[in-house]
Amino acid sequence: MESTTAQKLEALMKLQTIDSKLGEIRKVRGDLPEEVRDLEDEIAGYETRINKFKSELSQFEEDISNNKNSIKEAEKLIKKYQDQQMNVRNNREYDAISKEVELQQLEIQVSEKRIKEAHARIDKKKDEITATESILNERKKDLDSKKGELQLIISESEEEENKLISERDKQSKFIEDRLLRSYNKLTTNYTNGLAVVTVKRGACGGCFNIVPPQRQADIRDKKKIIVCEHCGRIFADVDDIVVPEKVKK
Repeated sequence: MESTTAQKLEALMKLQTIDSKLGEIRKVRGDLPEEVRDLEDEIAGYETRINKFKSELSQFEEDISNNKNSIKEAEKLIKKYQDQQMNVRNNREYDAISKEVELQQLEIQVSEKRIKEAHARIDKKKDEITATESILNERKKDLDSKKGELQLIISESEEEENKLISERDKQSKFIEDRLLRSYNKLTTNYTNGLAVVTVKRGACGGCFNIVPPQRQADIRDKKKIIVCEHCGRIFADVDDIVVPEKVKK
C-alpha cells in the first residue's frame, strides 16, 4: 500500500529526529575524527617519502656497483694493452695503444668520481631518511594519542549510537528511494544537518526566510511535498503558535 504524503512527511520527520540525535552525539567528538584522518594521511605521506628515499638509495648502490665493475673492466683492458705494447712493431702501434690506455685511465677517473658522488648522495639521503623517520615517529605518537582520546569518547556513547543507527535503518525503509536520496543530500549540504523543518512564526525553520500564507496553507494540507524556495529544505508542517489572550481587568 502506497503511503500518503502525510505519512511520508511523518517518516521524514522521525528520520530527522534520529539524525539530529546522532549529530549531537558526534558533535561531542569535535574535530577529533578529522584530526585522526589528517594524521593518517600525513603518516601515509611520510611513509611514501621514506620508501621513495630507500628506492633512491638502492639506485645509488647499484650505480656504485656498476661503476666499480667499469673500473675492473678498464683495469683489465689497460693490462691487456700494456701487454700488447711489449710486442709492437713500430711507434704508430705503440702510440695507438697508449691512447687506448689513456682512455681507460680516464674512464677509471670518471667512474671513481661517480662513485664518490654517489656516496655523498647516499649520506645525504640517509640523513633525510633519519629526519623523516623522526617526524614520522612523532606523528605516530600523536595519532595513537588522538585515537585513544576518540575511542574513549566513542565508547561512552557507542551503545546509544548503535541503537540510533539501527532505528535509522528501520525508519529509512519507510521512505521511497528518491525521497531518501534528496533527504540525505540535504543533510550533507547543511552543517546543522537539517533537511526537514517546520514553519515557525511564519518563517522557514532552516533559513528563516518568510513563507507566504498560501504556501503555509498548502504545507498544512500535506497533499504534496513542499520545499523551501530559498534553501530547498522539506517542510513537514506549520507550527501554529497560539498567542494567549490578555486577561481584561
